[in-house]
Amino acid sequence: MPDGLGSVMAASAGSIVVLMVVTWLISVVLKDASIVDIIWGFGFVLVAWASFLTGDGYEGRKWLITLLASAWGLRLSVYLFFRNRGKGEDYRYRAMRRRWGPRFPLISLLTVFGLQGLLMFIISMPLQVAQLSGMPGHLNAADYIGAAIWLVGFGFESIGDFQLARFKADPANAGKVMNRGLWRYTRHPNYFGDSVLWWGLFVVSLARWENALVIFSPIAMTVLLTRVSGVPLLEASLTRRREGYAEYIASTSSFIPMPPKRVSR
Repeated sequence: MPDGLGSVMAASAGSIVVLMVVTWLISVVLKDASIVDIIWGFGFVLVAWASFLTGDGYEGRKWLITLLASAWGLRLSVYLFFRNRGKGEDYRYRAMRRRWGPRFPLISLLTVFGLQGLLMFIISMPLQVAQLSGMPGHLNAADYIGAAIWLVGFGFESIGDFQLARFKADPANAGKVMNRGLWRYTRHPNYFGDSVLWWGLFVVSLARWENALVIFSPIAMTVLLTRVSGVPLLEASLTRRREGYAEYIASTSSFIPMPPKRVSR
């Protein structure tokens, strides 16, 4: 185990536990487990700063990865807060609440908040290991390449979210499929950007080659987005609710941006 890793991991795990327990208590009072989604991005900001304060690595790299993670996490949490404000609990959690009845608050502590906390700890490993070791004592190619990859991903995610929010704000688009801007080339530019920027954070951590062992972090994020809680859940819902979405699926790449296909009629 690299020097200091145990302290960094303990600080990260402790901050996640406190955040998730407090968020869970608030969700019980509000009867709204959806707030866990808003806290998701902020949790990584908390981990980044807990690791920053605990790790003893090269200051320039510590600042770089902490600020990159903070910009992403804060933007995401603020965006979700305003997007979800006043809409009530998400349908996924309402379904769980109906299933478990009075036991849902306690069960959600493990199945919702505990699970997301565990995933947060696993995925945040590049943020943790990048805070260790003073060598190399300068920013190197991995830092610059990783930051450039992060910028591409951050751009896709933030621009995609902005375009979708503007589209939904126009009453004339009610019930229509968003297929403009970045959404013309991928059905999920925000998810694609999320995945790419985490690969960028992983590359920043490769300033120390031993950190290649945490490659499971961007892999886990990409799998979650494409196979578990991202694309599959959203598209199953949109296909049922949105006329023309099946045609959109046929013509537009699911994840990686590609030129739209011509669909024969």
